Amino acid sequence: MPPPPPATSPAPAAIRLGAPHPYLRTHGTKVARLHLLDWIVLALLVAIDAGLNLIEPFHRFVGEDMMISLRYPLKRNTVPIWAVPVRLHLPPFLDFRKKKTVPDSAMFQFWLLFSVLITAVLTDAIKDGVGRPRPNFFWRCFPDGIPKYNNITRGVICHGDKSVIKEGHKSFPSGHTSWSFAGLGFLSWYLAGKIKAFDRGGHVAKLCIVVLPLLIAAMVGVSRVDDYWHHWQDVFTGGILGRFA
Repeated sequence: MPPPPPATSPAPAAIRLGAPHPYLRTHGTKVARLHLLDWIVLALLVAIDAGLNLIEPFHRFVGEDMMISLRYPLKRNTVPIWAVPVRLHLPPFLDFRKKKTVPDSAMFQFWLLFSVLITAVLTDAIKDGVGRPRPNFFWRCFPDGIPKYNNITRGVICHGDKSVIKEGHKSFPSGHTSWSFAGLGFLSWYLAGKIKAFDRGGHVAKLCIVVLPLLIAAMVGVSRVDDYWHHWQDVFTGGILGRFA
């Protein structure tokens, strides 16, 4: 008697790569229409901030005697500007894998964008209006280390790269710090609600999780002073602006 044929397992179901999330597929269009005006406002904020970065900031008078406190070395950023939005959006983005958290995470992403963009517009507007020189302004103005001053006013006559000099007039307030406190401060409140940090359960670990984003934002501010890109007043004001904007 011939042996029975081997049992065959059912064919695996086809895997759909890149399929939209059920919530986004059923409610995405409705949500987009509901918040259409809000997205237009966000787009306007992006355009305004881009314009503020294109215009020339106020060139505050910088005299020879002022250069004593503006001769700090010109260093690279410890925290690059692209790292700020990445670390802000990553934690809630991971929640998109869970169906029940998609609406909550989507709204968080939206209001986080609004918080960061309105802070960016306020920060860059103040930067352009104040025009405070950075602590490393000397090396931006005189990259070869040979200073040149006006014979009458003793004001600086810069001969460095124009874009580098332009950035040198944007010390106050700190954009890295204001962005960090705006986004990470918002993230702190988001985490407090997600893990129910204030449920009177006495869980110290939950409070540590809530405080962690604020600590990271504070360390970003410290790095701006350590890199000689900002005075401490710039960082302090940027932190307040980002926290309460």
